Amino acid sequence: MSDVTRRPVAASGLTETEAKEFHAIFLQSFIGFVVVAVVAHILVWLWRPWLPGPNGYQTSMLDGAHHVAHAVTSMFT
Repeated sequence: MSDVTRRPVAASGLTETEAKEFHAIFLQSFIGFVVVAVVAHILVWLWRPWLPGPNGYQTSMLDGAHHVAHAVTSMFT
């Protein structure tokens, strides 16, 4: 076996070029995940703040369901 076919390999089994490529893909994926998570948290905060005001939450999720159920049942009666 000649030394030409041997390549320097780190403990992970990747060459330096492969490790840099993997690192670039990992960073892009991680940044994309963080952006999606931040947008999701902002949307949830706009829908229902995690810290209620002094009067608590003004509406509950069941209030909307009761109105829809009443509207649907009134169409059948």
